[in-house]
Amino acid sequence: MSATLEHNQLTGPMPGPPPTRTPLDLHRRLPGYRPTPLIDAAPLAGELGIDRVWLKDETVRLGLPSFKIMGASWAAIQALSAHLGEDLSALPAVEDIADRLAPYRPLTLAAATDGNHGRALARVAALLGLTARIFVPATMAPARCRAIAGEGAEVVSIEGGYDEAVARAAGAAGPRCLVISDTSWPGYEAVPRQVIDGYSTILWEVADELARRGEPQPDLVLAQLGVGAFAAAVARHAKPTGARLVGVEPVTADCVRASLAAGRVVTVATSETIMSGLHAGTASMVAWPYVAAGLDAVLTIDDAVAIDGVRRLGGLGVLAGECAGAAVGALVHLTTDATARAALGIDGTTQALLFLTEGPTDPGAIRRILTAPTEHPG
Repeated sequence: MSATLEHNQLTGPMPGPPPTRTPLDLHRRLPGYRPTPLIDAAPLAGELGIDRVWLKDETVRLGLPSFKIMGASWAAIQALSAHLGEDLSALPAVEDIADRLAPYRPLTLAAATDGNHGRALARVAALLGLTARIFVPATMAPARCRAIAGEGAEVVSIEGGYDEAVARAAGAAGPRCLVISDTSWPGYEAVPRQVIDGYSTILWEVADELARRGEPQPDLVLAQLGVGAFAAAVARHAKPTGARLVGVEPVTADCVRASLAAGRVVTVATSETIMSGLHAGTASMVAWPYVAAGLDAVLTIDDAVAIDGVRRLGGLGVLAGECAGAAVGALVHLTTDATARAALGIDGTTQALLFLTEGPTDPGAIRRILTAPTEHPG
C-alpha cells in the first residue's frame, strides 16, 4: 500500500456566506427521506489509538447506494425553477413539483457520470416525470451502467474518460434539455454551486446527531475529492469549527493535489483506479475556492489503501464501495504513520469523521475484494 500526505499552503478563511438549512428543508419532503446513520466505530478507533471514529453511512440514501441524490435533487429543482421563473422548491411536495412541470414536457435532465451522480439524477428525473440522458465513459463498470438504465435513463457511452463525458454532456444543453452537472466550466457555475449546497444536508445531519448525543464536533475530518464538490460542502461546515480537514484522492487522478501545488486549477493526466467516483482529471472551478481554503492537507492513495478500507468496513459489518473504503484506508494510514500522525496532531483524544460515500455499486468487484485477499479486484 502506498499513500502520500501533502500539506496545503493555500489554506485560509472560508469564502462566501455560510451554508443554510434550506436544502435540508426540501430534502425532508422527498419520498422516503430520513437521516442516514452515524456509526460510532469504537473497535476501529481503539485499534487506531484515537478516541472516536464516526462513520456517516451514505451507503443507502433514499433507496440509492450513494449520497449523490442530495446534490442532484436540490440542483435539479433549482435549475428547473430558473427555467420556469418560479421557486419550485417552495411547493409542499415532489408530486406538486411534477404537476407544475407537466406543461413543459418533454424535458430532459442530462449529466456526465462515473456512476453515482448519473444514477441519482436519473432518479430525480423519474420523480419529476422527466426524462434523463446520462453520458458515461465506455470503461465504466457494466453494473453501474445497468443501474442507471434501470432508473429509466438513456445511457450514452462515449470513448474517453470522465472529462470527455463532461464535455459531451455540456453540448447536450438546449431549451428541452437542462444539464445538471456536479462540476463546472467557464460560463457554467450556478448548477454546480447548487450541487454543493445540496450536500450540506449531510453535514447538518451529522451536526444535529452529535448534538443530540451530547458529543463534541469532530476535530479530524476526511473528505473524498474527485472534482471537489463534496469536499467543498464538507469544508464549508468543518472549517469554521476548527477541525483539520484532509482530502483523499487516488494517486492516479490527483487533480486537487496538483492544483493546490500550482496555486490554481490544473488538469492532470489520469489512469485507471478502482475508486471510479474519484477518477477526475480537473477540479471544479466552483468547488476550488472552498477546497483551496478549507483543506489542511491532501492524502493521495493507491488502490490497495481503498481495498484495505473496504475489508475493514466488512469486518465491522458494513458493506461499502471502493470510494467509501478510500476514507477508511486513508484514516488507517494517517493514524499508523508516525510522520502523518505528528503532522496532523493526531493523538488519543482525536475524534475523526469519515463519510462512507457509496455502497457496493459494482457488487462483483466488492465480492472479489472481500473473498480473495491476494487477488487484485481489477
